[in-house]
Amino acid sequence: MPFGAWAPDPASPRPLHSQISAYFLGKISSGAWPAGMRLAPQRELARRLGVNRSTVVTALGQLAALGLIEGRRGGGTVIAGGRAAVRSPAGPAAVPDQDEAQPAGNWNDYVEEGSYYPNLPTVQDINRLEYEPGLIRLGTGEPAPELLPGPAINRVLAGLSRQKLPPLSYEEPLGNPGLRAAVSRTLAATGITADPASILITSGALQGLQLIALGLLPRGSTILLEKPSYLYSIHAFQSAGVKFSGLPMDGHGLIPEQLAAEAVRSRAAMLYSIPSFHNPTGILMNEQRRSELMQITGSLGLPILEDGAYQELWLDTPPPPPLKALDREGRVLHLGTLSKAASPGLRIGWIVGPEPVVRRLADIKMQTDYGASSLSQLAAARWLEGGYHEEHLQVLRSRLRERRRLLLELLAVHCTGLASWNIPAGGFYIWLTLHRPAAPRKLFTAALQAGLLLNTGDLYDRSDARHLRLSYAYASPAELERGIALLAELIR
Repeated sequence: MPFGAWAPDPASPRPLHSQISAYFLGKISSGAWPAGMRLAPQRELARRLGVNRSTVVTALGQLAALGLIEGRRGGGTVIAGGRAAVRSPAGPAAVPDQDEAQPAGNWNDYVEEGSYYPNLPTVQDINRLEYEPGLIRLGTGEPAPELLPGPAINRVLAGLSRQKLPPLSYEEPLGNPGLRAAVSRTLAATGITADPASILITSGALQGLQLIALGLLPRGSTILLEKPSYLYSIHAFQSAGVKFSGLPMDGHGLIPEQLAAEAVRSRAAMLYSIPSFHNPTGILMNEQRRSELMQITGSLGLPILEDGAYQELWLDTPPPPPLKALDREGRVLHLGTLSKAASPGLRIGWIVGPEPVVRRLADIKMQTDYGASSLSQLAAARWLEGGYHEEHLQVLRSRLRERRRLLLELLAVHCTGLASWNIPAGGFYIWLTLHRPAAPRKLFTAALQAGLLLNTGDLYDRSDARHLRLSYAYASPAELERGIALLAELIR
């Protein structure tokens, strides 16, 4: 239930509860909040509107008296199913005619029947709350605005504005040829040999996952993956009817010994892995483990989907070559993105793989969005070709090292005796292991009331009640200092 920038005005002569009920009334009468839509709990509404709970109770009472909202068995309040007389809480009722008095169609039924699964409730909350001012975002998986290369991006865009641009028409199905050539050269520096014809430009790496789920895997098939894993926090594959089978990890990454047996048992169709600075644990798979993984999957004929979103973000030494660099059979699909280092807003990512596979995925992409933004692709090509990317990475690594150092120091001061943690060699994340389990939703809610936004471990492993994903990439140093002290108090 978004409010945008709206909030009741304490300086207004109109009572706060009356302002709130009038705002809700407008949403209901316009159809923006349809019949069956569930309202947030009263405490949550009070927090988001910046008022006392009693104020919310009074406002909702006015709407209930008008027949516009109703309580549901088992708890919760929803928009009423029938069309009641719509009026201002302080004004006369507008009497509906015969047609208007008929029950309206319930969009909630359609929302719940769509084939694409909704995000997990906590993920929905995070996606909404990240835009609320004042919260300390301790788990956010993106660089803070001050870490993004704003001036350099402006120079790239200014350079484009001074040249004669081609018409901003649709791009080729695989994406802008200049950008694909630039990505090919960038990948070569990591050991990946990829002709531009084997590269598909996507609207971020997440779209790559969605295309693969839709285009390459039959319903009912199984993907092997590390557990915990980022993939558990999204529903791209589950919505396509694909099942997961989690594999354990140690400090060097996925444990190969259990891979073969589980692949045979589950008749797995693919392995998904984040070998470099794993999300959420930050683990770096070592070179020997990568070699073993390629040997075992090769003997099984098992394709691999390698997520390389964080591989450029090494902080100590460069990681071992990607799995795709070891691939001589065309078994590895490699995902990359500019979102984690350069610009989330450009929405530029890529898939590298055998040409027939990327052509299949390109065909699906053309059916869904007819190609990523032409302007974004031109800017991304200039960004990579002009040396801006590598120059920015050097600066970003230095600043992330400092933030990692600070977060580790704060954990040592505040969380010793409460939790243990790893020291990541790159990426954004520290995987905090609580000494005692804590109900994830209860901890999330308590943290929110204290002004903290957390990513709890159950987002990445449904049964996990002992972990938090902490990020040193987004919260400012001052916010980290306040946030970790508050977090330690909550854990206690």
